[in-house]
Amino acid sequence: MKALTESQGEVWQRAHRKPLAAAWSAINKHKYLYVLLLPGVLWYLIFRYLPMYGVIIAFKDYNFSKGIWGSPWVGLKHFEFLLHNRDFYQIVRNTLVINVYELIFAFPVPVILALLLNEMRSVLFKRSIQTVVYFPHFLSWVVFGGIIIQLLSPNEGLVNNLLRHLGLEPVFFMSKSEYFRPIVVFSSILKESGWGAIIYLAALSSIDPEQYEAATIDGANRWQKLAYITLPGIRNTVIIMLILKVGYLLDVGFEQIYILYNASVYDVGDVLSTYIYRIGLQSAQFSVTAAIGLFQSIIGFFLIWSTNRLARKFSEVSLW
Repeated sequence: MKALTESQGEVWQRAHRKPLAAAWSAINKHKYLYVLLLPGVLWYLIFRYLPMYGVIIAFKDYNFSKGIWGSPWVGLKHFEFLLHNRDFYQIVRNTLVINVYELIFAFPVPVILALLLNEMRSVLFKRSIQTVVYFPHFLSWVVFGGIIIQLLSPNEGLVNNLLRHLGLEPVFFMSKSEYFRPIVVFSSILKESGWGAIIYLAALSSIDPEQYEAATIDGANRWQKLAYITLPGIRNTVIIMLILKVGYLLDVGFEQIYILYNASVYDVGDVLSTYIYRIGLQSAQFSVTAAIGLFQSIIGFFLIWSTNRLARKFSEVSLW
């Protein structure tokens, strides 16, 4: 019986030794690639996974002096506070409306820009345009937002000076609620559309040139090539980017809104990120902000899951 037990142990060791040895051999073979991968993995562990520990303060009445574990549990108190807060519903609405506007008007712009750049035959002109449209991405919102505010200034702004030359009255764009959301969307397009086009240009470069040559021989014009070769060639990339974009419907960049908005447009411009800043850092209600962050994450996950399921149902591409 003892000999039989030992033989079974040896069989188990041999069965599991080979996969482990193969895995270690593969790691050793590609060790430098794993070294390159290590900083990215550490970044995600330190800045994405370890902070999840702090989510528990959404269910506690957090106090600095008591610490996270010493603070008393309050259950769903902060979530109930949010659900009974009228301002919270208005802020969620503002966040959704701005993101839906950006999804409708800003999302297609990088695709269109990439298609236009792909059609350019002059390499020098194409690279010049790429440099111009990429450059705003590298400016912080403090700088770029200041430029937008200056352009729309009622006294010295270029736009209002043009209106004066046309015999029209100057408009206080930044203090008018009806103009704030279009300004946010338009500034996002100006700043990020060029950088976003890089992904679609990479997808366009992967299309086999022989398809275009065959289409030319068959007598296809540019519009037909666009409809039957180019757009199907980048469809999968567009779907993936759309899924990711939908997942951020409850997340508007804090820097952009904070730089552009003011008290006169709070009714349309106050979003979750600015609300978190005010009640979290200025009012020190950390538990409430943690509850809002958890709420955003859950809704974002549900949106990505549902959009991914729709994409998998109606196409052959999805995130998982």
